[in-house]
Amino acid sequence: MRRWVLIVLVLAVVGALTWAGIGRVQDLTKKPTRRGDGGAVPVEVATIERGPIEHRRTFTGTLDPKAEFVVASKVSGRVERLNVDLADTVTRGQRVAKLDDDEYVQSVAQAEAEFAVSKANLAEAESLLDIAERELQRVEKLHTRGVASESQRDTATADQFAKQARVKVTSAEVIRSQAALETARIRLDYTNVTAGWRGGNDQRVVAERYVDEGQTVAANAPLLRIVEMNPIIAVFFVTERDYTLLRTGQAVSLRTDAHPGAVFEGRIARIAPVFNESTRQARVEVGIDNPELQLKPGMFVRATVVLDRVEDATIVPGHALVRRDGRDGVFVITDDGRSVSWRIVEVGFHQDGRVQVTGNGLTTQVVTLGQQLLDDKSAVSIGGRVGSRTP
Repeated sequence: MRRWVLIVLVLAVVGALTWAGIGRVQDLTKKPTRRGDGGAVPVEVATIERGPIEHRRTFTGTLDPKAEFVVASKVSGRVERLNVDLADTVTRGQRVAKLDDDEYVQSVAQAEAEFAVSKANLAEAESLLDIAERELQRVEKLHTRGVASESQRDTATADQFAKQARVKVTSAEVIRSQAALETARIRLDYTNVTAGWRGGNDQRVVAERYVDEGQTVAANAPLLRIVEMNPIIAVFFVTERDYTLLRTGQAVSLRTDAHPGAVFEGRIARIAPVFNESTRQARVEVGIDNPELQLKPGMFVRATVVLDRVEDATIVPGHALVRRDGRDGVFVITDDGRSVSWRIVEVGFHQDGRVQVTGNGLTTQVVTLGQQLLDDKSAVSIGGRVGSRTP
């Protein structure tokens, strides 16, 4: 008996739930109100505006330093000292590193000794030439008096020529040894690594350090990467559609996630004259003043460019636009505020959810919510006011 009672109770519950479900489905499947069924449709409206509107495009780009270079050692050696580190400021011509110079000091001393020897050889050669010239003069006098023979004169003359040649050779050796000395001094000076550049600001920043103190480096090995951060360059790429709308000097507003809410102003500095064959895009560079160094190379930015501007435009909210039969249009509230008129429009610029439109009869308010239930001359209710369908 208890089993049969339990079965009856279960069947009753199932039946009740089934009945409730059928009722819910019937409610959900009821046909919604059709457009233009004669009732006033509740809507929200907005005023049609007149004023300026801009055609803007936003591009994603990257910040690059305006200028950068790698400081490298021109000679090999052990890094004895680094005078700057990552993020340090560097002044034009500042010594940034010092290499061990013992070997180069010795090379200078050796070159100086060789230069001194060559100068002494030149002095000796010049002295011997002077003696040979005096001997030739003496033989010439004796020869004119018939005392010296022709062979003695020839011998003196040949000796003079030999001494003159010796002076030329030793003079060349002096020049060579002097050049070797200057080279040794230059190589010694190369152990003092400096950061020098032309143009731009007198101060830049160390972006990367490639070596540590005590490390032995080869000639031309990179030590530091130094960049100029003020001004800084934003780089983005454009397609052919936007390329013809850009020009040098155009204002650009930049935003970055590193500084939410901050807007940085710049101007287009360069536009590439060619397109990349693989991407079919052209490079655009924007110069930005960065006195506080808030912007860093490598940051991603969103660059907004004003491509065009209309000073006196008819403007409606973007969600007021409706597309019917392949045409764009809006529903305009009539003068009595009880119904709407369908107006076909031409869509222009979009800016911050606002749209430029052109067409006839765009003078009052436009429907922004409830358009899907409207037809031309449909009755509407705005803010509790209910109107009847206009005949």
